[in-house]
Amino acid sequence: MNEILRMGLDVGSTTVKLVIMDDNGAIIYADYRRHYAETKKHSSELLSIAFEKLGNRPLTVMVSGSAGMAISSYSGIKHIQEVIACNHTIERFIPQTDVAIELGGEDAKITFFRDGLDQRMNGICAGGTGSFIDQMAGLLGTDAHGLNELATQVSTIYPVAARCGVFAKTDIQVLLNEGARKEDIAASVFQAVVNQTIGGLAGGRAINGNVAFLGGPLHFLSQLRQRFKETLKLNDNQALFPEQGQFFVAMGAALASSNSPVTALTSIINRLQHASLSGHEISRLQPLFSHDHELEDFKKRHELHQIRTKKLDSFTGDCFLGIDAGSTTTKAVLIDENGSLLYSSYANNTGSPLKSARTILNDLYSRLPLAAKIANSAVTGYGEGLLKAALGIDAGEVETVAHYTAAQFFDPDVELILDIGGQDMKCLKIEDGIIENIMLNEACSSGCGSFIEGFAQSLNVSVQDFAKLALKASNPVDLGSRCTVFMNSMVKQAQKEGATIGDISAGLSYSVIKNALFKVIKMRNIEELGEKIVVQGGTFQNDAVLRSLELIIGKEVIRTNIAALMGAFGAALIARDRKQDERQSSLISPEGLRRFSIKTDLKRCGGCGNNCLLTSSKFPDGGRFISGNRCENVFGKVKGSPSLPNLYNYKLKRLLAYEPLPKNEARRGIIGIPMVLNMYENYPFWFTFFTSLGFRVEISPRSSRVVYEMGNATIPSDTACFPAKMVHGHIAALIMQGAKQIFYPSIIYERLEQEGANHHFNCPMVISYPEVIKNNMNMIRDNDINLMIPFLPYNSKKQLSIRLYQELSAFGVSKKEIAHAVESAWEEDRRLKADIRQKGEEAVAYLEKTGKPGIVLAGRPYHLDPEINHGIPEMINSLGMAVISEDAIAHLGKVERPIRVIDQWMYHSRLYAAAQFVTTQPQLELIQLNSFGCGLDAITVDQVQDIL
Repeated sequence: MNEILRMGLDVGSTTVKLVIMDDNGAIIYADYRRHYAETKKHSSELLSIAFEKLGNRPLTVMVSGSAGMAISSYSGIKHIQEVIACNHTIERFIPQTDVAIELGGEDAKITFFRDGLDQRMNGICAGGTGSFIDQMAGLLGTDAHGLNELATQVSTIYPVAARCGVFAKTDIQVLLNEGARKEDIAASVFQAVVNQTIGGLAGGRAINGNVAFLGGPLHFLSQLRQRFKETLKLNDNQALFPEQGQFFVAMGAALASSNSPVTALTSIINRLQHASLSGHEISRLQPLFSHDHELEDFKKRHELHQIRTKKLDSFTGDCFLGIDAGSTTTKAVLIDENGSLLYSSYANNTGSPLKSARTILNDLYSRLPLAAKIANSAVTGYGEGLLKAALGIDAGEVETVAHYTAAQFFDPDVELILDIGGQDMKCLKIEDGIIENIMLNEACSSGCGSFIEGFAQSLNVSVQDFAKLALKASNPVDLGSRCTVFMNSMVKQAQKEGATIGDISAGLSYSVIKNALFKVIKMRNIEELGEKIVVQGGTFQNDAVLRSLELIIGKEVIRTNIAALMGAFGAALIARDRKQDERQSSLISPEGLRRFSIKTDLKRCGGCGNNCLLTSSKFPDGGRFISGNRCENVFGKVKGSPSLPNLYNYKLKRLLAYEPLPKNEARRGIIGIPMVLNMYENYPFWFTFFTSLGFRVEISPRSSRVVYEMGNATIPSDTACFPAKMVHGHIAALIMQGAKQIFYPSIIYERLEQEGANHHFNCPMVISYPEVIKNNMNMIRDNDINLMIPFLPYNSKKQLSIRLYQELSAFGVSKKEIAHAVESAWEEDRRLKADIRQKGEEAVAYLEKTGKPGIVLAGRPYHLDPEINHGIPEMINSLGMAVISEDAIAHLGKVERPIRVIDQWMYHSRLYAAAQFVTTQPQLELIQLNSFGCGLDAITVDQVQDIL
């Protein structure tokens, strides 16, 4: 009983772990719980329970974890960095480890032990961690353990983003709305975590050898472990899953405490419970209401915008149904011919919008009197397509039009609509009765309802009570408008400084609005918003959020008593306005609803090279809904108009039509060329050049998810754009198909196409990526590949000939051969560009003659790649519009220079010229494609909009 024990306390981002060991390293007590940001409280409780179990034993102690520093500072317990603590445990209990992967609540780490210690950790995003898994489980109406159970029945893995929860939610919501099995989605979430760890966190370093899997998510979720094991191709001896993997940091702290002073449990508990919190690092904001009268006046003002209601049980005549199948909820509204509300429903869809819509319809039919008839119906939202097909709903409409229709009902002169939902944020600017601009949140949900809901849950408070507490908070904390990960740490700091839950709730309400105004709308001055503002969405039912908006913009806004139902109300109004007198509604009958069933099958389309994985949902009436297709070409049967011009399709076929020399005629061997980035611009030149010299040119295969994953583990930076990340897979594919010589030059300058432009650079990623490949793909060295990545003056025929002779002289080519090959290649490049321009002129002439609309789909050369453009050209074609590339008509436009940006990027110079030409053509509109995170496009998008 007098033996000195070793105690470790691991206070992480979401949980606190306590381990007490004997001097031989055996665990005699351990406990684990979530702390809901109340680290001091839950740490004290764990220690008190340990005291009840073990008594007041002498021990040494150290604390670790991302939130452990604060505990250390006010309790006087020595702190040890969590990576060091974890490494202590690994060295003691699993010394054979080559790589350790540790996933926590908001943290993810990889430690490489071979060839020196090398540790990688997630930065500004919690994608791919335990909190990410919790969020995704919530979408499926379960928790992390339920997600694990679902994943045991997996049959198909879908691609799901993990870098950001917003992207993942979008992927999952689409899959749910299209009828994919929850079991497959659950396993796909775990696979997304694996992909994020390997592709993003490892930073291009290979994960192999003996791999230890640590942390709570990996300990509790067997299917996550299985996804890692299969993806990394580890056998049972290489995959190390220690029994106490969730406690490894706490165990390391206990082991490291052996040199700390001996104390008693009661002493530690007393210090922790009586520690005073001092210091103020968080600034404060003005209260939402300075006194109760102000709050009462606010509520009375917003009670003025009420919708008329009528009792359904006594209603007779025609009524109209609107359904909004949103990202997390399903809403329904039934109105009469005057827009009076007869029935409404608002429910969480628990991951199945079709199931929730059927529940709503069953409830509605049970209440609908015989004298009332649903004359027409409409649906909007994420689940529009599936619900329309499954339930026979008469019409579908995009969300923006539905929301505008609803807002216009309450204020015909509305100038701005701000809609904040569960994970989406939309801002519609109205001018002269037309939606002039639509702005959406793109990469972050920190200004949405799920953001507030998540914080309320983490603080163990209901959303309703969380909102009420904000209204009377005296010192709201200033949390800015930042990512959830950053804000979590700021909330913890605020709590440490004594902030109440009300102060935090009010601060978050301010943050939601700041995010909407400064990140989504990008407001420069308040006058841009206009005077007539209508707010919508479930988030604005929160009075604190509504009040924050009015305080920040200094304007009164309109919030109706059906703010959360405005999408469904707009759909109902659309159903009313589109009613055809002689037509009966096709909405499923009560009897049809009782007999309703759905059968889901998966199959590959095979209609083109995309080989899309389709989800086919079949219904009792013989109808079906097919999703997952990138175009209208389903099972090889084309719908739409294949005769419409599609220059993306034409250019891609033209580019890939070059026939390489037969192997027996290739006197100088084979050259592999990756079809990536600027090669979609320069390939005609390089094919002609090498073919003229007697090389057989072989290109990498068509881009696909499989090709991407071939190089995923070698990507050194998660912030690179997707087209750049794809390069790794193409190089790997070339090596796997036997290429021993790969040519991938660095091209600083493209040709100058636009007179008056400041310069004609390639973008930095295009210029530098050959060097990235050389330095990060070990398979190049391992397979003895001759990777040629010369910097070449592509814009100068003379200088290019000189440099190419210097680079290729080892192949026995003469200066004369090089000069001739360059001349031939230069001419082929000119010929192809002239061909594309001719096709552009023909497409414009066709549109002028037929009066049909066309889209100039403007992007970079690599947007020709179907894996990168995601089938958008075919989608546009299927809607009855021609598709024209920007380089096909740029020569027809003349930009008045100088423009307001530095015009130094060649692809963008012709983009500006194409945009100018579009302004002269009433039958043309422009869509600009860009890749998330592209720094250049942050500037060019605004310049193009100015021109338009």
